Amino acid sequence: MKHITRRGALAGASALSVAGATARAQTQGKYPDRTIRLIIPWAAGGPADAGFRILGPSVSKQLGQQIVIENKAGASGIMGALALQDAKPDGYMISQMHMSVLRQPLLNKSLTYHPINDLTYILQITGFVMGVVVRADAPWKTLPELLAYAKANPGKLNWGTLGIGSTQHLAMERVGMEQGLTWTHAPYRGTADTLRALLGGEIDFASEASGWAPMVQAGQLRLLAVFTAQRAKRFPDVPTVRELGFPVVVESPGGVVGPKGMDAATVAVLANAFKVAAQEPEHLRFLESMDQPLILLDGPAYRDAMARTYEEERELLRRLNLLPQ
Repeated sequence: MKHITRRGALAGASALSVAGATARAQTQGKYPDRTIRLIIPWAAGGPADAGFRILGPSVSKQLGQQIVIENKAGASGIMGALALQDAKPDGYMISQMHMSVLRQPLLNKSLTYHPINDLTYILQITGFVMGVVVRADAPWKTLPELLAYAKANPGKLNWGTLGIGSTQHLAMERVGMEQGLTWTHAPYRGTADTLRALLGGEIDFASEASGWAPMVQAGQLRLLAVFTAQRAKRFPDVPTVRELGFPVVVESPGGVVGPKGMDAATVAVLANAFKVAAQEPEHLRFLESMDQPLILLDGPAYRDAMARTYEEERELLRRLNLLPQ
């Protein structure tokens, strides 16, 4: 029989103690072990809010912890990004990401966060279909016809978007700059206001997100082109701007971000859960109803894409004289 010495017993007890402590640390450190807060920087009831309220229960089920959605509207949609600047990078506070988070620090010198360096990119999920619409009785049947008219009649056309520096505004300005066009941009408070102005004859055309879809289907508006890389599913006969020869693709991607410095393993857990949820039938039906494409990108690729976009936006805003002095 093998005899256990006192020294051996103490060594064994010490090893067991270390193993137990390690096991307890691993158990205590397992992510997630409590509720996760997801900030939606818009009022409740909008498309972004609705989409994430579909994703939430699926993500909660996968993670075994509740996802609680908090709406923080105002400040051009950057309240989530601002909240993340003071949050611990432990994965228990995350936020919806969208283009205003990227663009507002360029437009507003009082914002001190950097949209690339001061956030952790978790997953890109979707984008938005934006297009150029005119009234159904307008003389222009195609985007090239509209642009040819604008070129022949400098300064005569008025057009609208939901605001100066918005994605819709910058998309159309890129087309105009490519063609050397002169026209008048009219900013409105939102897509609904822009489309009412178009129907009322205040403006000649609008560059807007797919809030125009019901009016196009009802025959009130004519969709000339879309800015996405692919044609919109509900409007397969409408060409993309790129198809028409203008090198402009705008999908206004959005996804999920967290505070700077998140652990890669935590990011992976969240990304995988949201990726699965995004591809479930209920969410895909929602995207289709909103004309939103599913554009999944993992965190590093999402960050790289936004870094490139950030520099492109800076240059475009400079050319439009929209950067603050």
